[in-house]
This record gives sequence, structure tokens and C-alpha cells, in this order.
Amino acid sequence: MKTDLLTYWRLFVIFFKAGTFTFAGGLAMLPVIQRDVVDKYKMMDKDEFLEYGTLSQTLPGVIALNCASFVGRRVGGTIGMLIAGLGATISAFILMILATVLLQFIPQDGPVAGAFNGIRIASSAFILSAAFTLGRHNIKNFFGVILMLSAFVLVQFTNISAPLVVLAAGAAGYVYDHLSNKKDRSETK
Repeated sequence: MKTDLLTYWRLFVIFFKAGTFTFAGGLAMLPVIQRDVVDKYKMMDKDEFLEYGTLSQTLPGVIALNCASFVGRRVGGTIGMLIAGLGATISAFILMILATVLLQFIPQDGPVAGAFNGIRIASSAFILSAAFTLGRHNIKNFFGVILMLSAFVLVQFTNISAPLVVLAAGAAGYVYDHLSNKKDRSETK
């Protein structure tokens, strides 16, 4: 796969921008990344990007880094994956070091606390937007709706851990797909 330096630079900038200016974590970054990767630079189509976004959130690890790895690998091979990953993480690394050092000098109440409260509220909107985008892409039938609602109820209202819910959803999807394919094969005979 031959990729030019401009594409590597764009990968770095896209993920650096998302990692630097998007609050509330990886899910909130997905719409920002999608805008550049899909709409602006046409590095891949929307369905492929949303597939990578879905995989990024279901695999262990940091969503932003998972997404950078998938997109970077698809667009620019191993070097693209490393460059996108660096872009996604370098600003957080530097900002966390600065925040850790400076936090002891910043007042923990008053206007600063109000600003952080406002940022947290706005971040909720980013996460909700990403959830709707991924939901529209992934929930395509009644089974999907039931599975999504079941997973939500299990995580929100029980003590079942999210990884177990993801594994159970994978098993349910496997069984559903197997039964659907079996039904389709019997109908074509």
C-alpha cells in the first residue's frame, strides 16, 4: 500500500485534533473524526468508518486509540496506524502531565468549577450524538432493538459487568445469525 506524506500528515492532524479538542472520551470523538475521514478527505466511506467506530468501542482499550489504529491501518498501513495512534494520544499525554502539575495551583471552586461543570454537560451531548449515530448504523431490525435494550437494562440496572454483556450479545448475535441463515437456506430449497 503506497501512501503519500500528505495522507500521513492528515491522519496525524485528524486524530491530534480529535484527541486535543474533544472532551468526554472516545465516543465523543467519533463524529469529529468521521467529519474529516469520511466527508472532508474521503479516506473511506461512512459505513466502513462506522464499522471501525463500533469495533473501537467494543474492544478493550481506549476508544480513540482503537479507532486511530483501525482507520490509520486501513488508510496508511502500519505506518498510518502508528501515526494516527500518536496523533490520538500525544496531546492527552502532554495535557495530563501539565494538568497534574498545575492542578495544585488552580482553585477548586468558583469560576473554574463552573467551567468544568459546563464542559461535562456539553460532553454528554457529544456522547449522546455518537450513540445515536452508531445506533442508526448498527440496529437494523427488531432483534437489534431487543438486544440493544437488553444490554442497556443489564448494564444500567444490574451488577453484570459490561464485558460480560458484550460477550453475551456476541453469542446472541451468533445464534441469531445462525438461525436466520438456516431459515434462509431452508426457504431456498
